[in-house]
Amino acid sequence: MAEIPDTIVLKRDRYLAKRSKELWVRRTLFLLLTAFIVAALANVFGQRSSTSEMAVPAATLTIHSPTSLRSGLTFETRLRIIASQEIKDAIVVLSPEWIEGITFNTIEPSPVGEASKDGRLSFDLGHIPQGQTYSLYLQMQVNPTTFGMRTEETQVFDGKTLLLTSRRDVTIFP
Repeated sequence: MAEIPDTIVLKRDRYLAKRSKELWVRRTLFLLLTAFIVAALANVFGQRSSTSEMAVPAATLTIHSPTSLRSGLTFETRLRIIASQEIKDAIVVLSPEWIEGITFNTIEPSPVGEASKDGRLSFDLGHIPQGQTYSLYLQMQVNPTTFGMRTEETQVFDGKTLLLTSRRDVTIFP
């Protein structure tokens, strides 16, 4: 039989004496990694969109956007306004929570006008005839250092008349 090298101690290296905890530490870390991956696949950390809808006699607002986001995620939000009656001067106003720590990449179709209304984003969409639908697409990206929970508020106006207000909770994971 060959000689055992000087650096090998059979008790430690073959029989793992005093190293029984290492195996359980590795198994625990592997289990945590697997649980994290399964949670991501179950959409716990965001990306899959959900739809929320707010309806009043004058119009219906549908928001199709993720409610769980990850830092650095690029995503799309669709705001759809269905006019139950004629809206002469449709304006969508987004609360500051829509843009804190989030970068707007593009807005399509481009609104007729953009402004600030008391620190809120205001998009002038123009005329929406009765029975017609207007879709506004917002491509955005969460800034890498952003995380937390927030309530995004969306308002739809006809000129200066408030038609509806929608609130939705959004969670941003680090």
